[in-house]
Amino acid sequence: MSSSHKFVIDTNIFIEAYKRYYSFDIAPSFWDALLQHAENGNIISIDRVKQEINSFHKNDELSEWANHYFAQWFEPTDKIEVLRTYQEIITWAVQQGQYFEAAKREFASAADSWLIAFAKTYNFIVVTHEQFHPNSKSRIFIPNVCHAFNVPYVDTFDMLRWLSIKF
Repeated sequence: MSSSHKFVIDTNIFIEAYKRYYSFDIAPSFWDALLQHAENGNIISIDRVKQEINSFHKNDELSEWANHYFAQWFEPTDKIEVLRTYQEIITWAVQQGQYFEAAKREFASAADSWLIAFAKTYNFIVVTHEQFHPNSKSRIFIPNVCHAFNVPYVDTFDMLRWLSIKF
């Protein structure tokens, strides 16, 4: 795959990198690479991911980075095209008998459903650490929905490889 692919990043990508393997003090080049590829048009995220970062990480290094350095690449989800796709995805989720009602409510309120709607609308690849769980009942996983809507998804490491990012 080439760097012509466009990626939209899930909240868990930012949080896992920050808390575990690419913290700012250990791997600043990871965060620099995200900014560089955002400037080049290959990486973005959405406003609802930024909201989740800010609600989970008030006044820490990740929220500071998101609000000051990456802020312009959190795309709005209030465009009519995204709203239509979101409605289609939520309708699908509600109609899935395998999921508990609590899972459906959580999915509708989290950034996940909006992330997939944005990716489907604008032909982006979703970047998430979530895995495909076809038998899940208590949670609607991003890859399950991506699979249902033919939206490609990868994890951090595949995105880094596809963009030829090395540090």
